Amino acid sequence: MTPGLVGALVAAVAYGAATVAQAVGVRRASAVPAGSPLRVRARAAWPYAVGLGLDGLGFLASVAALRTLPLFLVESAVASSVAVTAVLSVLLLGLRLGAAEVVGLVAVATGLTGLALAAQDGSPTEPGGGATPWLLVAAAVVGALLVAGWRDPVRWRSAALLSVAAGLGFGGVGVAARLLEVPAPAWGLVTDGLAWALVAHAALATVAYALALSRGRVTTVAALTFATETVVPAGVGLALLGDHVVPGRGVVAAVAFAVTLAGCVALAGRAEPEADGDRDGDGDGRQMTKASPSRRNPSAS
Repeated sequence: MTPGLVGALVAAVAYGAATVAQAVGVRRASAVPAGSPLRVRARAAWPYAVGLGLDGLGFLASVAALRTLPLFLVESAVASSVAVTAVLSVLLLGLRLGAAEVVGLVAVATGLTGLALAAQDGSPTEPGGGATPWLLVAAAVVGALLVAGWRDPVRWRSAALLSVAAGLGFGGVGVAARLLEVPAPAWGLVTDGLAWALVAHAALATVAYALALSRGRVTTVAALTFATETVVPAGVGLALLGDHVVPGRGVVAAVAFAVTLAGCVALAGRAEPEADGDRDGDGDGRQMTKASPSRRNPSAS
């Protein structure tokens, strides 16, 4: 197993565990009587802080993986954190998964195995003319979609626009991280346009995702976001950044990618444990929703 693949798997586990830890923290904090001192609430919510630390670990691990692995593999691995969350929710939160979720877990595991066998290691090739201007333009597009979705009075359309904006933003984070070279000393990142593009995409995606969740069903929002953030960077990597598939394994890679994505989308609606009951109106206490900023892939509460 290559170091890059280890990094991708660590990122998936860290992000998935972070979501569960944050959900536990929110649940414990909500159980503290109103008017309790801040130190009491903070002590009750300590798992939330652990979750934030795991988010940081997941991001660093995904960046390390992107040094050598193509975007289609790393983004799929990060998206598969939903499977980790689902499993940990069963083990630690007492939730039960239905047949559809079990099929989703099997699909994710099978698809990731196929992608790992088909992906070819290698450093990215920066597109002609430099990637920084294009990534900044892409961030502007994400910002425009965010504003359009925020202003749209039709809730379902607003949620869809915001979900796509979030997916493109998180995808932009992956592309920027794939190309970013950390200088020595590291403070040189302050003047690096790619670093600023990464930050812009992350901030816009986080806001868009939070707004999308406030206007649409969790299942729909999560599925649209996951699909966009996985498919678009994969295409960019293959078309422009020199990402490659092992010769003769193109069909395996395509099928594995589709299976992984389908499994992630199937699990997406239940990928984030609900901190306190069912909030999206499904009438199912097992429903999961975003508990906090997380992933990638940063997300939003």
